[in-house]
Amino acid sequence: MTATSSTANISVRRQQWQEFWFYFSESKTAVAGLVFLLLVITLALFADIISPHDPAEQYRQFAEIPPAWMEGGQIRFLFGTDYAGRDMLSRIIHGSRLSLVAGCIVVLLSLSIGTVLGLIAGYSRGWVEAIIMRVMDTILSVPGLLMALVLVAVLGPGLLNAMVAIAITYTPYFVRLTRASVISEINRDYVTASRVAGAGPLRLMFVSVLPNCAAPLIVQATLSFSTAILDTAALGFLGMGAQPPMPEWGTLIAENRDLMLSAPWTVTLPGLAILLAVLAINLMGDGLRDALDPKLKRS
Repeated sequence: MTATSSTANISVRRQQWQEFWFYFSESKTAVAGLVFLLLVITLALFADIISPHDPAEQYRQFAEIPPAWMEGGQIRFLFGTDYAGRDMLSRIIHGSRLSLVAGCIVVLLSLSIGTVLGLIAGYSRGWVEAIIMRVMDTILSVPGLLMALVLVAVLGPGLLNAMVAIAITYTPYFVRLTRASVISEINRDYVTASRVAGAGPLRLMFVSVLPNCAAPLIVQATLSFSTAILDTAALGFLGMGAQPPMPEWGTLIAENRDLMLSAPWTVTLPGLAILLAVLAINLMGDGLRDALDPKLKRS
């Protein structure tokens, strides 16, 4: 009986996965975004092997060498070099690791804190909900990047502090989304049945209700991932995020902004990396939304 039940569960999960992939793959742009994101993740994971040079190694005699496809370029430095003679391709590849890790940590922090607070607010209601939501409204009343700048100014410049500050500004979105989902689910029959069966508040919130709120949270987390990369780069550009010589994408642009006219590739290529990564994640997020939201599924 147990083996039969296990086989049935596996079959159901396989069917759900096939249905999800069917709707996700209908969007060719979402698949393209997923493929590009997987490529960036591969570069980040194997940056030490793939990058042709050490990102911190300086070739002073080759400072500001243009990319290989431009006049005066060398195939040895495919994307050219910066003011200190460091290979731009190697720094961009290693920068993908920092940017992706920063985005993941920001999303994980804001998602976990926001989900817990949203569950408490939606389940408890009353004065507990009022306090939580008023605090979230206060955070939302200040522009996100401005609040992140203020928090980093208090905590001190650095990539870790920048991630914490950005995560705080993203938390209200997850709180409000989770609370709305909990309120719509809390009176459904399966929750009532669990309550009658003797399930406690924690089991009701995290076992019964939360899995049914996962779809919108996954979509929000994916889209927040792209904006987290953007905000991390913005703080790095302003000197409040990753500090030189760390090859974070925003810091790369800040380091070379004085070379915008004399060596434009040192600014353009990191900016292009940010653009393509954020675009790919947004395209994938749109595909996830279409695949996970039953209202958007076409029959």
